[in-house]
Amino acid sequence: MALISTIRKNSALIVVLIALGLLGFIIQDMTAGQNSIFGSLQPSIGKINGQGVDLNEFNRTESILYAGSTGDIYARRSALWDYFVEKALIDQEGEKLGLGVSKNELNDLQFGPEPSPIIMQRFMDQTTGQLNREQLNSLKQQITSNTMTATARSYWAIQEQEIIKDRIQTKLVNMVSKGMYMPSWAAEMSQKESATMMELVYTRIPFDAIDNAEVSVSDEDYANYLKENPGLFKFTEEARKLGLVIFDVKPTKADSAAQRKKIADLITEWKKAPNDTVFVEQYLGTIDGAYVKREGLLQNADSIFNLPIGGIFGPYVEGNAYRAVKLLDRKVIPDSVKSRHILIRPDATTPLAVAKARIDSIKGAIEKGTTTFEAMAARFGQDGTSMSGGDLGYTGPGGMVKPFNDLIFFQAEQGKLYTVETQFGAHLVEVTGKRITSNGSGVRLAYIGEVIKPSKETETKRFDEAQRFLNANNKNIDGMLAAAKKIKGVTQETSPAVNANEFFVGSLGSGQTSREIVRWAFDASKGEVAPDIYTFTDPTEFYTNKYVLAGVKTIFKPGAPTADQVKEDIETAVINRKKGELIIDKIKGKGVEAAAAQYSAKVDTLRNIRFNQSFLPNNVGSEPRFNAYAFKLKQGQTSKPFAGNNGVYVVNAFYVSTPSSASDVNQLKSTLATSARAQVSTRFMPAFRKMAKIKDNRSKYF
Repeated sequence: MALISTIRKNSALIVVLIALGLLGFIIQDMTAGQNSIFGSLQPSIGKINGQGVDLNEFNRTESILYAGSTGDIYARRSALWDYFVEKALIDQEGEKLGLGVSKNELNDLQFGPEPSPIIMQRFMDQTTGQLNREQLNSLKQQITSNTMTATARSYWAIQEQEIIKDRIQTKLVNMVSKGMYMPSWAAEMSQKESATMMELVYTRIPFDAIDNAEVSVSDEDYANYLKENPGLFKFTEEARKLGLVIFDVKPTKADSAAQRKKIADLITEWKKAPNDTVFVEQYLGTIDGAYVKREGLLQNADSIFNLPIGGIFGPYVEGNAYRAVKLLDRKVIPDSVKSRHILIRPDATTPLAVAKARIDSIKGAIEKGTTTFEAMAARFGQDGTSMSGGDLGYTGPGGMVKPFNDLIFFQAEQGKLYTVETQFGAHLVEVTGKRITSNGSGVRLAYIGEVIKPSKETETKRFDEAQRFLNANNKNIDGMLAAAKKIKGVTQETSPAVNANEFFVGSLGSGQTSREIVRWAFDASKGEVAPDIYTFTDPTEFYTNKYVLAGVKTIFKPGAPTADQVKEDIETAVINRKKGELIIDKIKGKGVEAAAAQYSAKVDTLRNIRFNQSFLPNNVGSEPRFNAYAFKLKQGQTSKPFAGNNGVYVVNAFYVSTPSSASDVNQLKSTLATSARAQVSTRFMPAFRKMAKIKDNRSKYF
């Protein structure tokens, strides 16, 4: 009764609370999901000049374009992001200028006589290098008749957008290149730079002629160097350098001995095995269908080639594994084989299974005698040999793709029909001739192997070492790197600066674990050490090959860094600069021979050198200051000593040619303008992106 009385007294308050609760549910439903009253609230992974990139659209495009791909997921996402950025920029600029692609133009770019480069690339016949019109026309028919699968339609829709983007970009590039102009003075200067030739006598005194102990470098020297070379470092977005301590996991002698014993024991079993194929498959070995000649064996050639049939050689080390090899058969190998084939390629309407079934039907018809090979090749063949009865002529070993090659050289009997599947599709094959001139024999081999890798005990022991080191040195990354230098078998390095979306870290390379390190680093502060040990695996054998400790060494904000932040990067250049000043001071006023004699340096000659020659012979290499100093000299003059990239130089102009005036300035202007226009296509998009306002939020999702 007391409870009911209390409720009655506060009924108004209870009604208000219930109403507020219901209102909360209503507001949540109204503002959540794709059907929000405020429009789509899809997460955006970035903006290009204010235009958002929808996460779901990005993921959907990735799943369509890269279905079944086994490549690096982060590399393909990076390439896809670049496409989204470029497409947005091209669309925006095209709209401003009224550029577009009409339906008729798009259709022509897909199926016309001069299709888009994208179509040319994706529908190229790999054997002829020409556009596969038959496949393209088949897809056109599917589009027209609305019989294309949903997956194929989605792919084609994205491809159409790629074609449109490429076409508008081409139009923009053409507009820029057509507007380029080469003035007469620039043409005349270029002619003078290329026509003036010099013969130079010079000496180079390397920087290491001065010991590091002889120079003193101050913080001001670093700051001045960075100030005078502002283009060396400039960050458009936040970046970080990572300190890495790497514990490599290597097999011990005991690990290696155990793996050798495993192969030795298997050899004993192999000798008793009733079926080589079953045994080799059981132990993940390989049996090659090909017969290899003695000279084709890269290792232990005599020992293997001279085995009796059924003989086994091993264990022996090849690469990073113990191996054993069994000689299965020996036969004389033709020097060349003549064959013919009928090829049916798989496509969107003809899956490989259907292509194989058609080849089987054709084979049956020819074997029954109801038709001929030539007639079937002309009717069904899908490569350039169809009109010549499928004839491929004579070919030597290895002249065809491996499945085809192995069939005609090692398996097929002349005059019989065979089917084989290759990367090009399904083939009906007949060997029509063999040439045997050398009587060289080959052997067919089977292999088993065991990778020499760390055992689980070795991995665990190394992990424990890394864990103890981390526990003792987890306060600061600089302290950890210094401690790592004192431990044998442990390496330490500082990665190049990485941005928030990076997936490649120093010597660790790319991949999921490298990406995890970067993601951690952008939530950490300077000097902080990661609490976890990162595990890396061998990319082919998938065993643990290193444990990595990481920390944030430097944080770069957008803009120019301080000298202290890039001190390690410019240290050698600054020290060499100080050394150059000392050398110049000591040889000031001296000629080439005297300067060389003072430091026991070599006097050398450069002949027929031009000002616009970017790379100089005699191991001088790329030395812009060398060109600048040398081409100010008159014949017979000697330069003052000057510092280049690789040392201090003194140069004498032994001979200087006198260039004649350009005979046809207009022709030269045209040539130079053409050269400049040819560079527009490669420089256009980087320049376009540089001017754009791009906000990249991918790191929040990937």
